[in-house]
Amino acid sequence: MTTSLLSRRRLLALAAGSLAAPLVARAADDRLDCIVVGAGAAGLAAARALASLGRRFVVVEASGRVGGRAFTDTVAGQPFDAGAAYVHFADRNPWFGIASQFGFRLSDDRGTGFQLYDNGVRVPDTARRNARSGFGRLIQALDSLTPETPDVSMADFAGSLGGDLIEPARRIARMSLGEEPGQVSVRDYARLWSGDDYLVPDGLGRLVERFGQEIPVQRDTVVRRIDWSDGVTVETSRGTLRARAAIVTVSVGVLAAGGIVFSPSLPATTQDAIGGLRMGALTKVAFALDGNRRDWPEAGDLIDTRRGGIDFELWPFDRPLVVATLGGDEARQLVGMGEAAALAETKDLLVSLVGPKARGAIGAGRMAGWSADPWTLGSYSVCLPGQAGARERLAEPVGDRLFFAGEATGGAGEAVGAAMTVGGASLAGVAAVEKLQALLR
Repeated sequence: MTTSLLSRRRLLALAAGSLAAPLVARAADDRLDCIVVGAGAAGLAAARALASLGRRFVVVEASGRVGGRAFTDTVAGQPFDAGAAYVHFADRNPWFGIASQFGFRLSDDRGTGFQLYDNGVRVPDTARRNARSGFGRLIQALDSLTPETPDVSMADFAGSLGGDLIEPARRIARMSLGEEPGQVSVRDYARLWSGDDYLVPDGLGRLVERFGQEIPVQRDTVVRRIDWSDGVTVETSRGTLRARAAIVTVSVGVLAAGGIVFSPSLPATTQDAIGGLRMGALTKVAFALDGNRRDWPEAGDLIDTRRGGIDFELWPFDRPLVVATLGGDEARQLVGMGEAAALAETKDLLVSLVGPKARGAIGAGRMAGWSADPWTLGSYSVCLPGQAGARERLAEPVGDRLFFAGEATGGAGEAVGAAMTVGGASLAGVAAVEKLQALLR
């Protein structure tokens, strides 16, 4: 990095701090310095960094809210994180400090035990220990991977270690990544950061929303076309904007589906990068409970093999809720049924585990079906086998005026390991501003 640029640590501090400069100021020729497309964690972090540097910019968001895939929904008045929920790798995640700055409490993710079921039948303790042993072996092997490891799928890697590890690979890929193991680059997975994880009892989505509260965002503004032949001209559902550059933070699902038309077409390297990524389908279904715990299991999680593996979390933060999580192709199929049918089936699965008396205690429900959301078309990105370099390629500036950033790119350098998280998205937004700052001097 050249000495004329702010250090990444300093820029992160500015992005997280108070906004000391006007957020939008028109230039004499009505051209902004930057248009930020998308008001998720990446777009909001970029906006704060731009404001702290005194840059002229505007943020446009297709939906009616900020936060993107960090969204705290409610069911029967009870909050739950319908999207991202964790402050991962807390020792180097900017959201650990941001939570404290805005007065949000964090909670250790220690869990309260689980019960394992196979097609609705309780798994004996011996079989459960054997299953845990398989998971342990696979995780240890994944942790020992190096940059020289062949970029095969997680399924092929697990199979090379023994047939008994294929099922653990399915569970890890579906429940952690929202994807099938045959679609996951094992090399990309191996470099993802790990560390202490925290939950936000009041909602990570609400924290991200609070972080963006001072940023004026043009909501319900759909970007249809970006012409980058001379600066950038962004055509939206509310008119046309012009700037010297744009930071595009929409999901790779939207990019791959052609949700935004680029003129001229994006370079082959950028298109290949988008094609090397795939959106997972991590899905949540939440139900309100009547509050009576008499007939409910004491374990915090009930995990069943049906639907490709589904985890029912009971009473999160001692609230009268149950939140089911599943991923991969089975989750896509469930979402495709529509919310009413999906709620009915998920309720039936839960009742089959806890007993028929529980049915009357289960109230209203909500489904967070990200794979069907037109503004995301998935939960978060995975690299396809053989495409572990796609994240870095996507983050390369296009024509010195287009910058793609988000959870799909992670931060610069080794911070690509923060991909697939809210922390990685915000690091990506700041990294994009760093690159832009060098070009706008």
